[in-house]
Amino acid sequence: MSEIVINNLHVSIEGKSILNGIDLKVPQGEVHAIMGPNGTGKSTLANTLMGHPSYTVTAGKVFFKGQNILGMKTDERSRLGLFLAFQYPISIPGVTVANFLRTALNARLRSLKPEDKGIAIPEFRKLLKEKMEELKIDSSFAGRYLNEGFSGGEKKRVEVLQMAVLQPEIAILDEIDSGLDIDAMRIVSDGVNLLREKQNLGVLVITHYQRLLNYIKPDVVHIMMDGKIVESGGPELAVHLEEHGYEWVREKVQEESL
Repeated sequence: MSEIVINNLHVSIEGKSILNGIDLKVPQGEVHAIMGPNGTGKSTLANTLMGHPSYTVTAGKVFFKGQNILGMKTDERSRLGLFLAFQYPISIPGVTVANFLRTALNARLRSLKPEDKGIAIPEFRKLLKEKMEELKIDSSFAGRYLNEGFSGGEKKRVEVLQMAVLQPEIAILDEIDSGLDIDAMRIVSDGVNLLREKQNLGVLVITHYQRLLNYIKPDVVHIMMDGKIVESGGPELAVHLEEHGYEWVREKVQEESL
C-alpha cells in the first residue's frame, strides 16, 4: 500500500519562510483533512508536494513509494501516482476533455512501460464512457474544450474525472469546495468518495470549512498554523473548530511553548 510521508518540511518563497517543519503521513485509502487560517501555508504545502517551481524547499524530505520525490519534476510525481486538484482549474481552449485525458493517460502508461504504444482510441472511449457513467457526468463533457466556459462545479467534476481515468494512489484536493454551491459540493464529494471506495484512493483535502467534511468524511483532521501542524484528531476536531474558531488553538500553542 502506498503512502506519502512528509518529514520536517521547510519551504520558502522569495526568501520568506512559509512552512516551518511539517510532519505528516497520508496512507492510501485514508482521508486526511488540513484546516487553518488564511496565509498559514496550506496551499503552499499542496503546491510543494507537486513540485511547483516558485517554492524553495530549504529542509526536509517527502517520501512516496519509498522515494524522496523532492528532486523529481512535476510530471514525474504525477506519473508516480500523485494528483493535485487545483483550487482554480485552468482552461485549455482547443483541447477537448477526451483528448486531454487520453494524452495524460498515455503519458502515464509509457512512463511505466516505455515500449507501450498507449491506449487505442476505441478502448479509451469505452473506458471514458464507463468512468463518466460511474460519476454521473453527461457524455457531452467529453467533446467540450477543457474547462472552457465551465461553471465552478463543472470544473471540479472534470478534476474528479481525471482522477478516475488516471487512477492516482494519493490525491491532494486544494480547496476543492471553492466556488461550489451546496448541490455542486455534494456531487463532487460523491465522486471523491466513490474513487476512495473503488480505487482505494488516499486523499489529502485542504479546506477552510467543516461543511465539506460532512460529505468527504475524514479519518484524521489536522490544524495548521504558522506553517506547522499544531493539532491533529478525529472528525470531531473539525466540528469543534467550526464552533469555536482558531483562538483556542493559538492559546493552546502559546501555553505549550512556555
